[in-house]
Amino acid sequence: MLISRRAVLAGTAAIAAGPVKGAFAQTKTIPLTISSSHPLTIPWVEPLKTVIVEQSNRKLEAMGSPNRIEWTEAFGGSLYGFNDTLESVTQQLTDMGWIGALWEPSALPLQNIMYSTPFATSTVRQAVDVMNELNQKNAAMKAEWDRQNIVFFGCCVSDGYHLFTKKPIESLADLKGLKILGAPVCAPWIEPLGATLVGTGLPAQYSQLQTGVGDGSILIATGAYPLKIHEVAPYVTLVDTGPLTFGGFGVNKDTFEGLPDDVKTVLTELGYAYSAENARLIEEKQKAALEKMEAEGAKLHKMPQDQRVAWVKAMPDLGKIWVEGNEAKGVPAREIMKAFMAAVKAHGGEPLRDWSENV
Repeated sequence: MLISRRAVLAGTAAIAAGPVKGAFAQTKTIPLTISSSHPLTIPWVEPLKTVIVEQSNRKLEAMGSPNRIEWTEAFGGSLYGFNDTLESVTQQLTDMGWIGALWEPSALPLQNIMYSTPFATSTVRQAVDVMNELNQKNAAMKAEWDRQNIVFFGCCVSDGYHLFTKKPIESLADLKGLKILGAPVCAPWIEPLGATLVGTGLPAQYSQLQTGVGDGSILIATGAYPLKIHEVAPYVTLVDTGPLTFGGFGVNKDTFEGLPDDVKTVLTELGYAYSAENARLIEEKQKAALEKMEAEGAKLHKMPQDQRVAWVKAMPDLGKIWVEGNEAKGVPAREIMKAFMAAVKAHGGEPLRDWSENV
């Protein structure tokens, strides 16, 4: 259950002002809260501060605007946990923030398409360009955010997933019987190999590996290194399931509609800049993260290509399952799946499996 941000941050001037409710036609100082369940060390959270917060007032000043934003920053789960990133923006617990679509398969099915299309994309730029293009141009994608009372500006992207385990994984058969921590949407990836997916969020995984809740994690390197996952799961199998998007930066619709036009313009521009900076950080940090892990004692092993192919072939027809399940709920998933796979190929992708083949 969500509690009010007044209760969480009582006593601060920003909270006394409360979230944005009406027009600011004559207001020069605009209190806004920006939040994330994850810390600033994570590449899709850092740009919330370095792009949205730090550049917004500079842009307003350069435009000659009399308006300035007074930011309240609530990063690292200080306002809500990873399970509430969507609801917190929808209900205006925060004015804006990072939204983890991967924990919202029912509310944001179209945003989760990449979890039903593993091993499709090749680069982070390709992944973010494909999904930003669909979110900008496709009416069904836009409507999905609108139903959540959110104005969405830019996707977040990660490097591909790898395996972090307590024992070495020399073949796919070594995964049989293991408890693997990860986002629930990863269950159809890992369970055909005989492992069990234990659904959890990134911030909890270190302690869960320590206490035996899991035998390993399916995780991205740029998310794993800042939280030192390799200290408790030192065997790193470099799988690379393909970079993928899993949510992004969104603003509560009531907040956004109550802002002056120049502030709307700045947030819109910076929303797209957030997405680009996230992609840049991933490109920069993923190689460094793996190098640092190895230097700190992790044992890295690249999964052979034939095993990657065998893994993707072992998966059920995730594209067909995703389409049929969502079409039954009135979601135009068939149209989106075909558009997605076509866009991946148009952007230079070479999927190991065409997930639109049987839809």
